[in-house]
Amino acid sequence: MPLETHVKAERARNPVPLENRTLWERVHEYLRDEILSDNLPPGTELQEVALAASLGVSRGPIREALGRLSGEGLVTIRPRNGAVVRSLTRQEFIEAYQVREALETFAMQLAVPRMTAEDAGRLRAMIDRMVEQADAKDIQGFFNTNTAFHEALVELSGNRRLRVLHHQVARQLGRYRMRSLALRGDMQRSIAEHREILDAAERGDTKRAIQLLSEHIQIPLRRLESASNKELIELGLDELERNKETKI
Repeated sequence: MPLETHVKAERARNPVPLENRTLWERVHEYLRDEILSDNLPPGTELQEVALAASLGVSRGPIREALGRLSGEGLVTIRPRNGAVVRSLTRQEFIEAYQVREALETFAMQLAVPRMTAEDAGRLRAMIDRMVEQADAKDIQGFFNTNTAFHEALVELSGNRRLRVLHHQVARQLGRYRMRSLALRGDMQRSIAEHREILDAAERGDTKRAIQLLSEHIQIPLRRLESASNKELIELGLDELERNKETKI
């Protein structure tokens, strides 16, 4: 979808003019959301002139926003050639999974003693919804519910800073949800693992819940670590190794 279409949709949802906020922050927020939602996929070129015209701002805020996105590892700045949306390298993908594992297992340690029957029921309802979505081949819905399940576990930790950090990592990995499914194998296995994790947490067995959660996150991580370049291509993961540029 062309950038101009995204901008028109954004303005329809939010009638407040871009100029009514700090410009570079608004531009940064908008572009970051578009990148993390995969509306601007890896390889998309971001030209200052085109962005300034589409967003109705000068090139200064665009330049500032792109610089910040570069610092966050979301774009690569190319002198005299604008910026391009980055894909994660295999190593960056691995590191993101490692950080996610550390955050979620710590969250589980805090969450299990706080978990109520109502909390467990809400999580079990999410698993039931994943079953329905898997049966319906609703991959997008499945991943949305899957994400909500893990975010709910982190929320139960009661640690706000932990939630913020986890949300950042989850959003970055969310760009690669289809690749994650290819690495994991299938949705039914994922559902079974979620049930086991919740069963242990509901019993109050913190150690077992943490172990199961760690193993659940490590499945795609281990396969990614051991995959050859040929296997990455077969899994549809070759874009983790190189960008495919698309101009806007």
